[in-house]
Amino acid sequence: LSLSLSLSLSCFSFLLNFFHCETMSVGDAFLSAFLQVAFDRLASRKLLDFAQYWKVDVERKNLIRTLRKINAVLNDAEDKQSKDMAVKEWLDELTDVAYDAEVVIDEFATEALRWKLLEGSVTTQASTEESQVWSFNIPASFSHFMFNVDIKYKIKAITERLDDIAKERHDLGLRDGVQGRSYGFQERLPTTSLVNESDVYGRDEEKEKIIDMLLRDDQEPCRHNKISVIPIVGMGGVGKTTLAQLVFNDGRVHEHFDMKAWACVTEEFDVTRITRAILESATEKPCNLENPELLQLSLQNELKGRKFLLVLDNVWNENYTAWDVLTRPFSACADGSKIIATTRNNNVASIMAGRSVPIHYLMHLSDDDCWLLFQKHAFGNAINSRNHPKLESIGREIVKKCKGLPLAAKTLGGLLRCKVEEDEWEDILNSELWDLPDDKSDIIPALKLSYHHLPTHLKRCFAYCTIFPKDYEFEQEDLVLLWMAEGFLQPSNRRKEMEDLGREYFSELLSRSFFQKSSGYKGEFVMHDLINDLAQCVAGDICFKLEDDMQNGTLEKARH
Repeated sequence: LSLSLSLSLSCFSFLLNFFHCETMSVGDAFLSAFLQVAFDRLASRKLLDFAQYWKVDVERKNLIRTLRKINAVLNDAEDKQSKDMAVKEWLDELTDVAYDAEVVIDEFATEALRWKLLEGSVTTQASTEESQVWSFNIPASFSHFMFNVDIKYKIKAITERLDDIAKERHDLGLRDGVQGRSYGFQERLPTTSLVNESDVYGRDEEKEKIIDMLLRDDQEPCRHNKISVIPIVGMGGVGKTTLAQLVFNDGRVHEHFDMKAWACVTEEFDVTRITRAILESATEKPCNLENPELLQLSLQNELKGRKFLLVLDNVWNENYTAWDVLTRPFSACADGSKIIATTRNNNVASIMAGRSVPIHYLMHLSDDDCWLLFQKHAFGNAINSRNHPKLESIGREIVKKCKGLPLAAKTLGGLLRCKVEEDEWEDILNSELWDLPDDKSDIIPALKLSYHHLPTHLKRCFAYCTIFPKDYEFEQEDLVLLWMAEGFLQPSNRRKEMEDLGREYFSELLSRSFFQKSSGYKGEFVMHDLINDLAQCVAGDICFKLEDDMQNGTLEKARH
């Protein structure tokens, strides 16, 4: 039987939508997302009915059982991979098998849909989506027999490979039921308002601009109660916290406001904890209150009639209700009170400040300022730098790799501070940033935090972008079409066009500082070199590319 003779154009369109809807998210550092999608697909009524009819239900159940064994230890494995190479290799092998399992499940789902559509074309075209019924009346054929044999063999082969992986979990000491902590990330130190201004370069203009906004009492861009919000947005490591510290400690700001407070928000937006931190910072006294009601009343009483400045550093919250609850005590503030909020996410800024408020986007340092920062941490001062001309020459090449990111310049400078051999500096120059150990480099771990906060459906889209060379300029529509071709788009609404969904994905990555607008043609975008490094880091061997005679990834496991 030939599908080309029986399937109409509308059936073909339905087929495409089915595949986009059913596409799995695998290949990123967090395989639990893949396993959950695999469970959902294998347990779906469509595949269950089809598996029973084609007599492959035993194989389907065995695959689910093996995946559950692996899923039970996955949190423990993902927490340990950064310090245990054997666990890292175990996860890499699991990722590779996961891709092969995806192919098999896709074939299974494809055949199920093929027979469903074929049966519909033979019987009636009048059935609606609500009244579709599976009734396998198509007589057995040679193709039926061959598919049955082929799919059984493939499922069995995948299950055996996964069984071998599951058995190794005991040898690696992986434990069941461990709650994921931070997926191997080091705990980030909380920030404070203190700053060494002699360590800051190239931020005078931005500092004056923010201070000017703070001192203008007549500024009412979009007021929340009596307090307005100034968001500082930029990619991880660009210096948002440092800029906020400079402004917070400026003498003019200190004189202008009656009361100031600094609160490091971190990933979990705990209103009670943040309120207590604000109250303690504002009063410079410890607070033992646990009751949210008493905390908010105490803060409101302290703020009553006072012009108040609050810095909320490192905000990730996208829940407007939680933000609204946190800001209720601020209604007692005097006019002209302000909040400075730092975040990597444009959407977070819009929730806090409203869409009519101009957001301050913090850009990268110039090469000259980046060198001064690197020089400070690597040599201590310019005199020491000039005393080591060969190291200075290598250092300037290293700074070019930083592409204006202060965190990178400071980290690499600190790594080289006690190293005086040229070979050691050459090693840093020629190494990839993701190869540096996490306990000696804050760069990739800091950027990984942004990746960790991505929704599951965006992680694979971002990792795929490692196919682009560094400094490559691309258009939104081209990348959306590539995502569509790979089947990365997962519509929750069948009526939404794939192109529109892809544009939403792109806008989300842009708002989270993974992409940035090109300085050249206004319709093109680029990834910062270190974001490109991050994509390579999380993609691992999934993507293979040759760039400047350098090979990234291995052909054996490459999928792109």
